[in-house]
Amino acid sequence: MATKSTYTVQFSRRRQKKTNYKKRLSQIKSKKPRFVVRITSNNVSAQFIDYRVEGDVVVAAAHSKNLVKLGWMGHTGNTSSAYLTGYLAGLRAINLKVKEAIFDLGLRSPTKGAAFYAALKGAIDAGVEIPAGDEEIMPTKEKITGKILADYASGLDKKELEKRFSGYVKRGLDISKLPEHFLETKKKIEQAASKEGEKK
Repeated sequence: MATKSTYTVQFSRRRQKKTNYKKRLSQIKSKKPRFVVRITSNNVSAQFIDYRVEGDVVVAAAHSKNLVKLGWMGHTGNTSSAYLTGYLAGLRAINLKVKEAIFDLGLRSPTKGAAFYAALKGAIDAGVEIPAGDEEIMPTKEKITGKILADYASGLDKKELEKRFSGYVKRGLDISKLPEHFLETKKKIEQAASKEGEKK
């Protein structure tokens, strides 16, 4: 009579397809903070997470809602906001002496030009050293700054523009000026991060 089951119950997060433990172990062995980006249809979060035996600790973080407080009127879940959120998180990490990290893609498959790579580029541009692999996988400058969106919008009539970009119109943003607005917000992020750094 069998006295021992040969079936091993997997960890709940593996069953729920939330954690790849093999990949996580290799990340822990690097002894570097993980740069974790999570994106929903309306929001972006970017965190630098350090491993501790008692549990992970968020060292520095930013959320796309932080951008709104700095005057951002664009969408808070697209490529532009992903870059700006990653940039803000990166500057905050630099303020806390975090100089390098590894990118935690989670369970997602690498997709060229994806928004989470925009967040990664933002953190790198802020000064954090994060291995990124092939540079071609990053979104283009035109996509990050919103130029592609602005160019597309410029070819629409007023009715179609209000229909497709009602959120931008409601927030009072002329979408043709999105690249300029992006750069203005980026400058505000730098100023805000500088003030935060002075307080530490």
